[in-house]
Amino acid sequence: MTPYARLEQKFAKIACLNEAAAMLSWDAAAMMPDGGAEARGEQLATLAGLAHEFLADPEIAADLEAATPQTDWQEANVGLMREAHLRATALPRDLVEASVRAARLCETIWRQARAENDFAAVRAPLGEVVALTRDSAGILGEALGMSPYDALMSQYQRGVSAAEAGAIFTRYAGFLREALPRAEALQAARPQPELPAGGPYPQDRQAALARDLAAAAGLDFSRARLDISAHPFCGGTASDIRITTRYDETDAASALMGVLHETGHALYEQNLPTAFRRQPVGEAAGMAVHESQSLIVEMQAVRGDAYLTHLARLMSAAFNKPVGLPALKTRLRHVRRSFIRVEADEMTYPAHVLLRFNLEQALLSGDLAVADLPGAWNDGLTSLLGITPPDDTQGCLQDIHWYDGAIGYFPSYTLGAMAAAQLMAAARRELPDLERHFAQGDLSPLTGWLARHVHGLGASLGFNEILENATGETLNPDYFEAHLTARYLT
Repeated sequence: MTPYARLEQKFAKIACLNEAAAMLSWDAAAMMPDGGAEARGEQLATLAGLAHEFLADPEIAADLEAATPQTDWQEANVGLMREAHLRATALPRDLVEASVRAARLCETIWRQARAENDFAAVRAPLGEVVALTRDSAGILGEALGMSPYDALMSQYQRGVSAAEAGAIFTRYAGFLREALPRAEALQAARPQPELPAGGPYPQDRQAALARDLAAAAGLDFSRARLDISAHPFCGGTASDIRITTRYDETDAASALMGVLHETGHALYEQNLPTAFRRQPVGEAAGMAVHESQSLIVEMQAVRGDAYLTHLARLMSAAFNKPVGLPALKTRLRHVRRSFIRVEADEMTYPAHVLLRFNLEQALLSGDLAVADLPGAWNDGLTSLLGITPPDDTQGCLQDIHWYDGAIGYFPSYTLGAMAAAQLMAAARRELPDLERHFAQGDLSPLTGWLARHVHGLGASLGFNEILENATGETLNPDYFEAHLTARYLT
């Protein structure tokens, strides 16, 4: 067996461990009783420790030195293997396991703390997560030759630094200061019809319609499930996708949009290159790329007039209520300064990301103490959107990410939104008949284009390389601003 073949074999085993962890994480969010949290934390910590041990194996270093890749894909695969090995050898196994264990405990406590508006209950566990993350980030930054925060960001999306993201976000903040009041004024001057108030929109009918919409978008349910969780997500593996949503019988649109968003993620996973399954190069190119795939489906395609006309008919039939296009547009395309990120419109959403981007850097550096997070959160949102959360449940307790150890993830959301607008502009240039298909609920021309230009590339290219390959240029925020201007300011 050649050194490269041995590497493929070893990394396939590591991928299997990570797949097992992904399924246990899905179960923890969707099925596990509360009493299983401690044991689940130990299980996940053990799997993370084993994966780390395999990655740090000196035999991998020897094979990386001796490997002679024969194709561009193999060359890219070896490059990604080398970076993964470097990260693993930099971090002690006990720190990896301790971080996973602390995050699992903190996330479990956070669930009740959020429900009870009790930040004090989760303050100490979050402090432990932040401290361990700070230790890991310092070690990784030194090993990779980058700042600690950049080292964390690169775990989620390689190729974009905090300085680059910060410049993009600062530019957007300037756009928002001028655009948001204009959008609000235009809305105030127009009639705003609403959906039939109060429901009910029975959960079983919502679930059936959501499943139909996901299947029509191309999701293969012979390799996927739809379940319920407190925070919608897409997990599992490429051959066993697990998407979740949450239902509100007074508001069907929330769950439907959540499922279509997660379907965008799921389609990416299902269309990754099968020839490199369980290899680093066969994985998604990063979370900003992943977010671009969910947002091009949900925000760019589904929330446009053509698809919403189709969706209004389906909702009217499913719930036996008159759901018209103007009312659906009001519900799904209404700009409103809100406290909750996942409920924010696409114009104000980046402000929520910028808030978290600033705060997590301050937490990591030690400039912001965990105990001071609620006040800093409220001050930051007031500065960005002019509103102050009435409690911590609608403030610093709303997101799972930090409590689950995911520091450095948030920039991916807005980078993904901007990439989605740029990709859609390119798709429209190549496929001028897209709107006619959307009006019939048919997303296949778009998802087929994405399969060729994004999904099928796996991680063989980075974030900006994928954009340049598909659109002719690296990330350009002009497309996102143009999209928002056309949708909300005309």
